[in-house]
Amino acid sequence: MYVLVAPCIRDPAYRARGITTDEDINYFRRAIERCRRFSIDVVLLPCPETLYLGADRPPASFLERLATPEFAALLDRLEAEVRAMIRERGEMPLAIVGVDSSPACGVNMTYYSSEKEPGRGAFLARFPDIPAVDVKEFSRYRVYLAGPLFSEAERAYNLTIHDLLEEHLFDVYLPQDVGDTSNTRGREEHAAIFAQHVRALQDADIVVAVIDGADADSGTSWEMGYAYALGKRVVALRTDFRIAGHHELVNLMLEESATVVAAKEELPGVLGSLL
Repeated sequence: MYVLVAPCIRDPAYRARGITTDEDINYFRRAIERCRRFSIDVVLLPCPETLYLGADRPPASFLERLATPEFAALLDRLEAEVRAMIRERGEMPLAIVGVDSSPACGVNMTYYSSEKEPGRGAFLARFPDIPAVDVKEFSRYRVYLAGPLFSEAERAYNLTIHDLLEEHLFDVYLPQDVGDTSNTRGREEHAAIFAQHVRALQDADIVVAVIDGADADSGTSWEMGYAYALGKRVVALRTDFRIAGHHELVNLMLEESATVVAAKEELPGVLGSLL
């Protein structure tokens, strides 16, 4: 299992001068961490811009500096080398991890001209048969799993969701694994568990919430609201066929703050699984 990765994700020195921010570095680091966490081989792509323009270069669009026969010939050669490597490995990569805005390795948008335009960069466009994902999206893989955890059935169902998401390369924080779950906890342990859950919510990229029941679990509702206030993406799973109103599956405040799915099997696709 491997991904093809734009080389600047491993070494930002491949990027044009002055464009890399601390936020970019954080995304790059977490993308590599995801690969390490799930034993995904990182296979670096060549950098066409560096090979053509040199390492210490000012930012420029494709039309400004790359729209030449020489650069097209370079892309021909690099594409052939990458495809030969794929044939040698004997399996297709999970995806190409690119960097949006790059004239060569953009995924969803690229500086083709002086303004960003939708589409892949010139190099990644050579591989339409391979899925591509922007590094920012690839780095968002830490999931906080919110849901009721008071009965054996609830805890077992949470474990099912946990295992499903881990199979799809998401790192899942499971609150029921933290602290004593009995009703004899002391106040100090209450405070410690609360603080740990809050930190996990702050660190998470996505919250997946189980909101089955006549009314959603109160702790889960709090976690959803807190995540929404932090600007986190929230995906809610409601398999319960009861509805709250003609146009509501559940409490409207929960529904309007989340993407709601009706089956656990939908979660990987909604979260952007590579598999």
